Amino acid sequence: MNAQTIAQKASAEHLQRAAYLYVRQSTLRQVHSNTESAERQYALRQRTIALGWPADQIVVIDSDQGQSGASSAEREGFQRLVADVGLGKAGIVLGLEVSRLARNNADWHRLLEICALSGTLICDEDGLYDPADFNDRLLLGLKGTMSEAELHFIRARLQGGILSKARRGELPLPLPVGLVYDPAGRVVLDPDAAVQQALGHLFATFERSGSARAVAQAFNRDGLLFPARVRSGERKGELTWSPLTHWRVLRTLHNPRFAGAFAYGQRRTRKGAEGKTTTRQVPREQWTLIKDAHPGYISFEQYEHNLKTLAANATAHGTDRAGGPAREGPALLQGLAICGRCGRRMTVRYHARNGVRVPDYQCVRENIQAATGRCLVIPGAAGVDEAIGKLLLDTVTPLALEVALGVQAELEARAEEADRLRRTHVERARHHAELARRRYLAVDPDNRLVADTLEADWNEALRALRAAHDEYERQAAAAGAALSEERKQRIRQLASDFPALWTDPATPPRERKRIARLLIEDVTLNKTDRIHLHVRFRGGQTKTITIPRALNAWEARQTPPDTLAEIDRLLDEHTDAEVAAKLNEAGRRSGTNQPFTRTMIIKLRRSNGLPSRHERLRARGMLTQQEIATRLGVRPKTIHAWRRAGLLAAHRANDKNDWLYQPPTPGDPRLRKQQGRRLSDQQPARSTPGGAM
Repeated sequence: MNAQTIAQKASAEHLQRAAYLYVRQSTLRQVHSNTESAERQYALRQRTIALGWPADQIVVIDSDQGQSGASSAEREGFQRLVADVGLGKAGIVLGLEVSRLARNNADWHRLLEICALSGTLICDEDGLYDPADFNDRLLLGLKGTMSEAELHFIRARLQGGILSKARRGELPLPLPVGLVYDPAGRVVLDPDAAVQQALGHLFATFERSGSARAVAQAFNRDGLLFPARVRSGERKGELTWSPLTHWRVLRTLHNPRFAGAFAYGQRRTRKGAEGKTTTRQVPREQWTLIKDAHPGYISFEQYEHNLKTLAANATAHGTDRAGGPAREGPALLQGLAICGRCGRRMTVRYHARNGVRVPDYQCVRENIQAATGRCLVIPGAAGVDEAIGKLLLDTVTPLALEVALGVQAELEARAEEADRLRRTHVERARHHAELARRRYLAVDPDNRLVADTLEADWNEALRALRAAHDEYERQAAAAGAALSEERKQRIRQLASDFPALWTDPATPPRERKRIARLLIEDVTLNKTDRIHLHVRFRGGQTKTITIPRALNAWEARQTPPDTLAEIDRLLDEHTDAEVAAKLNEAGRRSGTNQPFTRTMIIKLRRSNGLPSRHERLRARGMLTQQEIATRLGVRPKTIHAWRRAGLLAAHRANDKNDWLYQPPTPGDPRLRKQQGRRLSDQQPARSTPGGAM
């Protein structure tokens, strides 16, 4: 570019403002190794002086060294440059090439727009440009497009090389604890036996319990530690041991490297508008996955089985989540019960009855989603769990001996594995103490500054050894107590009687559920006038059980039907109070388990439509005292006297001493005689002859 063109573009107004020199290299490695590029960028300072700017007006911005130009989000230097240009402080902006300023068209064109509005020039190694001029701006825009395309090509070549290596399984990736690279670059198991045992124990415990949380609880209960590699800092690559956590168990179970598979592309990161990086999980179909690429701790089939178990354990997995792990509650069909009306999986709700937790199986998903009524509720007191337990006892009894012996062998294997892991911790502490001792003995005794420090390290290692040994002794004693000969003998005794093992109060509900899940796929529940249980076993066989439905609270307090029948029979010959006494003598009780009273009999008669004693006698033709007195032509008191004398047959009608009389036989000589006497007593006395008036 000739001097006349430069003079036309770089006016006195531009020279009055500062010149901004922007220096950037993409990576720290380039900053340290590619120094020639940095020198060329700083050399633009001389170019600026040649254009007419004084040295003291040149502002060098090099705070973005080691930052990529793909985005301006994290480049403070570029943001400062754009701000000063917008404020009109800059007369010219210099960069070695467009890619130094920006490799993103959005950032580049934003800078061009601001420069055009503020009258700021742009200078690179090829020439001087005025963004306000159409031709210059068009050329700068093309350079920005080419710079962005160049970045795309660079990334594509790098990514292509990475993917090519990944497809062959040769891409070196950070390995999880338990796997290391050998001198030839091959992935092998960690030679540390303690690390291998810890990982093997984790997978074995998960296979046994089926729950990641149960694995963490088992490790912490037995006082076992889990290894980890330090990823950054001064101790990078060092092996550390710490208590096992739930998230670490999940991460281990989800990592296919432990199954001997090479995996690349499991996650994809993306930067947002504000520079925030987001990571999302990629479906397995889009991974680069190579099975049996190196040794592993489990097979790939076991790895997939573990993932299915974890998915089934998720408490919010899908619209109809799977059963989940067996938990502590007494509901035997937790996770196995299916609604017989809508087909959804039923949940469990507990309530207390007389201090005992009672489960109810409920289908409430539609109630939650649409605020409708509950689809189906099966009370826990209906005997569902008891019926399933009886079915399992009938099914499993032939295999009881093998099951119990297998349980004993599993308990012993668990104890041995935990003891072996605890011994490795003691051996590691002893090794560290021995190293500290050797370092102390190798130092010159006269060098007290070093000797004192090494002696302190040795003492600390000895204290750690003592603590590890004491912890081992404590855990070993606890494990020995848990698996004593008494408990072994008890298992052998229960081996011959599986029902005793099932009904033993010491058997946790979780273990009963695990036994049920080994045999049962699911149980479909439905309720009509009875409760129907359709059991589907894992082998494909089915079994249907029908049990009476549980009584409602008011039904449970009803008097038994046979007692009502007895009351009906007794009322033919007895009053209400007499019926209550007869029932109590026979040991019968009311629906609320109370002795019967006259008032209760009256209420039962009225609520069940039973005729009273009085009504029954009237139905048999019995007469009241007034009615029979009228028929016989005597006074009611006379009827009372005749009843007491045995001349009339009568029956007690109630507990108020009311009587009903059997109509007399026509022409009864006894009554005719009494009636004759009664008539003679009622005739007036005759006057004697000759008597005085």
